[in-house]
Amino acid sequence: MKDLMAHRGEIIHFLTNDKDCEYFEDGLLVIENGHIHSVGNAEILLKRLPEDTKITEHPNCLITPGFIDTHVHYPQCEIIASYGKQLLEWLETYTFPAEQKFDDPEYAAKIASFFLDQLLTNGTTTALVFGTVHPQSVDAFFTEAQQRNLRMICGKVMMDRNAPAALLDTPETSYNESKALIEKWHNKDRLRYAVTPRFAPTSSPEQLEQAGRLLQEYPDVHFQTHISENKQECEWVAKLFPERKNYLDVYDHHHLLGKRSVFAHGIHLEECEWQRLAETDSSIAFCPASNLFIGSGLFNLHKANHYGVKTGLGTDVAGGDSFSILKTINEAYKIQQLQGNSLSAFESLYMATLGGAKALDLHDKIGNFEKGKEADFVVLDYHATDLMKFKLDQCDSIEERLFSLLMLADDRAIKNTFIMGREAKNAKSK
Repeated sequence: MKDLMAHRGEIIHFLTNDKDCEYFEDGLLVIENGHIHSVGNAEILLKRLPEDTKITEHPNCLITPGFIDTHVHYPQCEIIASYGKQLLEWLETYTFPAEQKFDDPEYAAKIASFFLDQLLTNGTTTALVFGTVHPQSVDAFFTEAQQRNLRMICGKVMMDRNAPAALLDTPETSYNESKALIEKWHNKDRLRYAVTPRFAPTSSPEQLEQAGRLLQEYPDVHFQTHISENKQECEWVAKLFPERKNYLDVYDHHHLLGKRSVFAHGIHLEECEWQRLAETDSSIAFCPASNLFIGSGLFNLHKANHYGVKTGLGTDVAGGDSFSILKTINEAYKIQQLQGNSLSAFESLYMATLGGAKALDLHDKIGNFEKGKEADFVVLDYHATDLMKFKLDQCDSIEERLFSLLMLADDRAIKNTFIMGREAKNAKSK
């Protein structure tokens, strides 16, 4: 039996890249059994629908695919907007104490629920998420995500050195616990698993070898870690791994690069590292708010584009001070301006949708409105604030209107978030 419904309004999405945009000033998005049935001009598609089809109108709104966050830490919710530290001090002062609490499954479940509420309130429908070293942190996250029918990726942190004893595992336990979580959760409903060493300084070569072993044994799982976020971090890696050519080579040596591998930050990469990321079809998560907030540096998006490295956007909460992909785009624009490069509205929205899906190797399922894809989408309100209404009512083109929207908007602009065609139940709709 067909479950058919439609949403009418201004619609935009991307077919292949940021230059290949499809826009309908008066569009119709048709959903069948939670998947995209069709998208196009409303006047044309309305004639083809059964008369009893439920049609929801969205005046003064823009419908886009759901936002994709390619790097975020759910256990760090309580330390968001903490004062005055750069990366390595940040970890010692804020991150490690917060993550020790996740040995308690009830606490983990509470934070996971809050975290997912925040994502949905901000229009984020898919995320690549760090848990903690505790397997129960991942169980709690996936349980909450499954109940909401969300397309989410998460992994247990692997960390066997240079951290508090309460947060350390071993190469053997990290392998065994990750393997058990993969068997339990990977490809269950809309959930997927990511092998997750925190970053090279907190994993021994033996542990990175076990991470590579997991990727070989389960070739369709994802991989996530950090790279070249902070200059002191880069210097530390060079001392810990003197036998390796560069930071990326630490991971490359253990066979951790590939089309489902996402490396967060990449601010201080060398030319040969960019080239190697491109050769292996690996991805970078661009986290502008975090890079500014903890003073890490300015990401060179122009360099990523030059080498053809897939790039998605990450909020990197709690290094980042907002769950909003819209605010993340605002910060990304400014970072590129500081380097003499303009970031267009189309490229910004592409990275937040189809570009993010490609970075996660999920573009066959999400990221745009192609027929058969999962119907995760967002309705953005042009009149969410008086200032937005005042500015956007003066815009003459979709390019101008979209850019002003992306610069002025935050969670208030998220009128609705839809998961598999159904309005999400989150902090706004409860």
